[in-house]
Amino acid sequence: MNGNGLLRSGPQETMRERMKLVLGELADSDERLFLLFSDISCDDSFEALLRRHPERMINAGIMEQTVLSAAAGVATEGFIPVVHSIAPFIVERPFEQIKDDFVYQRLGLNVISIGASYDYASDGYTHQAPGDVAILKALPGMEVVVPGTPAEFEALFRAAYDDGAPSYYRLSSHRNREDRSVEFGCLDLVRLDRSGPVVVAVGPMLDPVLEATADLAVTVLYCTTVAPFDCQTLRDLAGEEPRVILVEPYYAGALVPDIVAALSPRPVRVEAIGVPHEVITRYGTPEEHDRRFGLTAEGIRARIEAAMVGWAA
Repeated sequence: MNGNGLLRSGPQETMRERMKLVLGELADSDERLFLLFSDISCDDSFEALLRRHPERMINAGIMEQTVLSAAAGVATEGFIPVVHSIAPFIVERPFEQIKDDFVYQRLGLNVISIGASYDYASDGYTHQAPGDVAILKALPGMEVVVPGTPAEFEALFRAAYDDGAPSYYRLSSHRNREDRSVEFGCLDLVRLDRSGPVVVAVGPMLDPVLEATADLAVTVLYCTTVAPFDCQTLRDLAGEEPRVILVEPYYAGALVPDIVAALSPRPVRVEAIGVPHEVITRYGTPEEHDRRFGLTAEGIRARIEAAMVGWAA
């Protein structure tokens, strides 16, 4: 069990596998839960659940805009909709429906994606979505969750799925080895060293960050709730002349405005490490993309050391 009383992540368990278990349990126990799919994950894992609750499960096929608008109708009837598909199809394609049908109407929603930035790297740019977090953060009141392990997804989803807000849960094939006792809306203090900068590691970037900074004088904060961002914890730990290194698994810099706002009016130096803002035209494995973009422990350490040297000059 982890600190939230939930089963720890298995060594080979994926976030997607835990998602299926959690949604099955909640559908059985909470009659408000309504699941909507777009031909993704509609395999044997959900067939038994469909037989148990056919009135609360819809597979609308590859029509993501329709799925989101149908979910809004479900929400107006008092249900809690959960929509699931690959990140570019369920975030970028129906962005207008999320904005108008949920944010504007102030309806609750849970979008759970798979695919993350380039988990489906070999399928090409159409199946990649490194900009998902940035565009959803632009919507007022949108909650964005980036867990680092299967058990963390479960803890965060159970804590917030029925809070009445539009929420996005970003699942990835990348995961950290160890679960942490994360809380929705809170930064988790992993290591404290007030003599150096603060490193904010988002979701599955924690393991490479810890490896990269093992012998460096830095404070490490772990972020699994990107929005709403925990400004207070960062203010408490950043010091009077804050230096922050941000390590994100999507387009670099999505959290920079939140960090600057949290530390205002103090001037702050920020180094943003993440997926670069460029069109990916060469395809390989996710690990090959990580190496190319410097998102391995070695690449992250090089960027952190360069930033620390530059700030000390």
